[in-house]
Amino acid sequence: MTAGTARAQVTLTVTCFAGAGFAEACRTATDEWSRRTGNAVRLLYQPEDTTLVYESARSTLESGSDAVDVFQVDVIWPGALAPRLVDLRPLVPAAEVEAHFPQIVANNTVQGRLVAMPWYTDAGLLYYRKDLLAKHGFAPPRTWAELEAAAKAVLAAEHRAGNRELQGFLWQGRAYEGLTCNALEWIDSFGGGGIVEPDGRVSINNPRAVRALDRAASWLGSITPWAVLFYAEAETRDLFRSGNAVFMRNWPFAWHELNRPDSPVAGKVGVIALPMGEPDGKHSGTLGGWNLAVSSHSRHVAEAVDLVRFMTGREEQKRRAIRWSYSPTIPALYEDPEVLSATPFLRDQLGTLLAAVARPAQRTGRQYTAVSAAFWSAVHATLSGQGDAGRNLGEVERTLERLSNGGKW
Repeated sequence: MTAGTARAQVTLTVTCFAGAGFAEACRTATDEWSRRTGNAVRLLYQPEDTTLVYESARSTLESGSDAVDVFQVDVIWPGALAPRLVDLRPLVPAAEVEAHFPQIVANNTVQGRLVAMPWYTDAGLLYYRKDLLAKHGFAPPRTWAELEAAAKAVLAAEHRAGNRELQGFLWQGRAYEGLTCNALEWIDSFGGGGIVEPDGRVSINNPRAVRALDRAASWLGSITPWAVLFYAEAETRDLFRSGNAVFMRNWPFAWHELNRPDSPVAGKVGVIALPMGEPDGKHSGTLGGWNLAVSSHSRHVAEAVDLVRFMTGREEQKRRAIRWSYSPTIPALYEDPEVLSATPFLRDQLGTLLAAVARPAQRTGRQYTAVSAAFWSAVHATLSGQGDAGRNLGEVERTLERLSNGGKW
């Protein structure tokens, strides 16, 4: 693909997260595309809160506004936003599309229309302090019980030694989409299902799901600070980066920030799959990732498509993987020596990505945002001590049954 095919002297507006790494990667890519084409790009920076970003994208598209040409689109949004996004299938060469993970292309295809191109993919991972585990004689945990035991022991020893600021386990506990990701990982790791199953059946109210949430609630005030109920990705990453935590759940892109030269934990961090539930659970990471889509209201569709092709292409995905530890959506890059040298944990992440648990966005369609909001609200209430897991998941079940119209969605 040659980006220079676009007409010159056009200005496109593209949404991008404002956080560290995100903005830098977006600016680098769009500056390079502008240099090659003579066109300009205005970045519309957005908060690292997927719920707010979704509402902004939805309202802009539904209003018919041409204020944004290219949207960053979460992996769970194609079904909801598809009617107002350009079908990229006839505009992008088939070879380019087929170079990406087929399951992501399938996710981005709604009623035969390819409404977004894969940009980067994700699955939840466990970050840990290699130096602290080695100091206190612990191996990286395989189960939640092992994580709890290691966190409690390391905290006790470090607190006695005067390191009173150290926390055990950080995760995203704010009442937002990120909590849906975390809680789905806990539940799936115990074999508790996917909230709504592929056949449309509401499955969330079951003993394994209850056990998983009860387990997570027990962490608060013990290995996890109560403040985590207000944390999203940035807060957990920054606290872990300060050196004040033993374990953290986050996405692959946190690796870059943790290993900057000025990071207090640079070179001290390991990454593995999230722990298994017990007694017969499994490792589970929620499938994440973002895509790029062109607004059907754009006045510059040809140029916008050209920019999307450039930003999601192999050259740019390789650059993002090396410089900012974004997981590529092109399988061949997981064998690239330069990528693996810069981001070594990607060598083992391919299996984690392929086995990641998907949120029930495709099976619930336009109802997904309501489904997720009901779920994360119940989980947050449980973690906050407002009712137990059984009662709160029972309420979610009743809400989802009403939304599903008897499982038909």
